Amino acid sequence: MKRILLTFVLAALAFGCKSKSATATKLDRNSQVMMKGTWTVDRVTTPASNYVKVTALQLADAACFEGSTWKFISNNNKGEMALNGGAGCPSFSSPITWFVNREGQFVLKVLNAGEKAKKVRDGYILGVQNQSENEFELYETLDIAGKPSKVVYHFRRN
Repeated sequence: MKRILLTFVLAALAFGCKSKSATATKLDRNSQVMMKGTWTVDRVTTPASNYVKVTALQLADAACFEGSTWKFISNNNKGEMALNGGAGCPSFSSPITWFVNREGQFVLKVLNAGEKAKKVRDGYILGVQNQSENEFELYETLDIAGKPSKVVYHFRRN
């Protein structure tokens, strides 16, 4: 009897402590609908930006995202992003897939032309904050000099 009870308790703990994947949670449709449209990143805030170069989304320096344009289509979770280039920044344009889950996480995949999202294994999970009808922020938490630090991308509706 004790073994059965112990097995049951251990099984309950194992299933109760299981972490959730950002992609396995339900969608926050209200947040997604608010993001529908074309947006511009009007500023990027990085900690210690004068001393540390932060590479964002494995594409370019975070400062290169200022002025970038993003298009979000909420009914099929597709879109586009484009970096303008210039001043040491690359020009880059790509289709994306994205969604917002109920935990306030923005899940993003950058695709190559003609590539299906299910073939892309790598993606990015950013937080969503300060969302309103005309602006919102995405942030990623990075380890800079041993401390968790936020890189914040401020989006403004076009």
